[in-house]
Amino acid sequence: MTVTIRDARPEDETRWRALWKDYLDFYDVTVDESISDSTWRRVFDPASAIFMRVAEIDGNVVGFTLSLTHEGTWIHGKDCYLEDLFVDGTIRGKGVGRALLDDLVALCKANGWSRLYWHTSESNARARSLYDSYVENDGHIRYRINF
Repeated sequence: MTVTIRDARPEDETRWRALWKDYLDFYDVTVDESISDSTWRRVFDPASAIFMRVAEIDGNVVGFTLSLTHEGTWIHGKDCYLEDLFVDGTIRGKGVGRALLDDLVALCKANGWSRLYWHTSESNARARSLYDSYVENDGHIRYRINF
């Protein structure tokens, strides 16, 4: 099984939307369709910091990452924030998530970005097992106010 990681393309929309729905279901959240539409459009907007990478096996998209870069106050370069990583549930545990994360690490190094960071649900044991193989949890706790 060969996993290919590449930039998302417009023709990936239907498959991405199916994976996106599964991702939202996994976290038991609902977002308005206009948010999904906006997310998809921003991936291809050169003015947006959001970018998407997809994982393919035999020409089929089986996973994705949605990330963005931003300036930081403790660094000279840019931070890369991995906001979303999802792999089709039928192939989890076969290295696709690792391939997607390895791809982001390589992109960060190639672009001279200073850091890559992300968070996940405390109860997401499978993802945490993958993430713990890269770096130890830094002990920060997230706070969020929704408006």
